[in-house]
Amino acid sequence: MKKLVHLVDSVNGWMGRSMRWFLLIAISFTCIEVGQRYLFNHPTMWGFEVPIHFAAAMYTLSWGFVLLRKGHVRVDVLYNRFSERGRAIVDVACFFALFLPVIGVLTYSSGSWMVHAWAIGEKSVITYWYPPLAPMRTAIFIGILLLLLQGVAQLWRDLYFLARGERFD
Repeated sequence: MKKLVHLVDSVNGWMGRSMRWFLLIAISFTCIEVGQRYLFNHPTMWGFEVPIHFAAAMYTLSWGFVLLRKGHVRVDVLYNRFSERGRAIVDVACFFALFLPVIGVLTYSSGSWMVHAWAIGEKSVITYWYPPLAPMRTAIFIGILLLLLQGVAQLWRDLYFLARGERFD
């Protein structure tokens, strides 16, 4: 189980570090579009949607990395006052009460949307360029799935600590 947890950690770590390139790509496309539009008076049809697609992929593919680094927002007014064991109990309870139902539904629905987008060749109708939506929907599904896997890895760490009284890593 240790190898599996470390595999999930390393995949999310690699994915999070890789997403900085998506940010640079989205910014580059935005700058190109602004230059085309305002300097040359020749806007492109793709200049509006490409940064949106890259940003959507970047956000969702980074969620597992953020959970790995414990960077998600939480209310620490009471949480920090608990013992380490108390925090592990709260984390396990919140996993089953909040995280698993919400992320489970998001994983299922994003997977359904992804399959549907590939099946029908779904296209975006925001502009007259009509780019395919399946790649973006696939990235969103993978990002939510990686978040779910990172949550399960964190659950395993918390359960290990509750059972053995020592850290997993």
